[in-house]
Amino acid sequence: MKNVGEARETPTGAPQEELATGERSTRNRVARSILDHGPSTVADLAGRLGLTQAAVRRHLDALVGDDVVEAREQRVYGARTRGRPAKVFALTDCGRDAFDQSYDKLAADALRWIAEREGGEGALVAFARARMAAQAGAYRAAVESAAPDKRAEALARALSADGYAATARSAPVGEQLCQHHCPVAHVAEQFPQLCEAETEIFSQLLGTHVQRLATIAHGDGVCTTFIPKISKTPDNASASTAGRNPA
Repeated sequence: MKNVGEARETPTGAPQEELATGERSTRNRVARSILDHGPSTVADLAGRLGLTQAAVRRHLDALVGDDVVEAREQRVYGARTRGRPAKVFALTDCGRDAFDQSYDKLAADALRWIAEREGGEGALVAFARARMAAQAGAYRAAVESAAPDKRAEALARALSADGYAATARSAPVGEQLCQHHCPVAHVAEQFPQLCEAETEIFSQLLGTHVQRLATIAHGDGVCTTFIPKISKTPDNASASTAGRNPA
């Protein structure tokens, strides 16, 4: 985020630098709230942060100017209601980069090398599955210790501990698992096998097929996975591939 100019005295005698520091701190809270909760309206942010909507708009204008957030039309799943969709604010790639110091290029180069030297698509799929299997131990423990109707919520908490800022919420005939942050989004954009392996693991852990509705890697604000009501015959569960809702 851009720095404010040099310190100047205000009419009240408070150094301008001190006021600027407070402004930056609040601005960072606004950006962090969007990271943790996904694309948000002005009203959402004001409610979560205890700010007035006018103050939130002022900070959002600055964040938009710094290319940290961008305004989007709110996506609506299912039947639209009357009126225009509310405007939401989402992090840009630049905004996401401010929160994680990653080695995306190194990871992408390594995966490309694996594909070229070790067996192409099959090698990438094997790597993605092995990676998720290694991560899944903690997820499995969390899910298996939860009541059947709390398993999606338990999985969300376990994912959040790994930096995915995940939540679970009720949806028609099931639940939605939302990951508001993806530490490997830039790499997954080039290698969707990572998303597909993750979807397979979710299906195995929850004992039912699941469907990816949206992914950050594909340009959506949130990775959204639909989880239908748990089947009484989980042994017949099958995983869907990652990606957008084909409907």
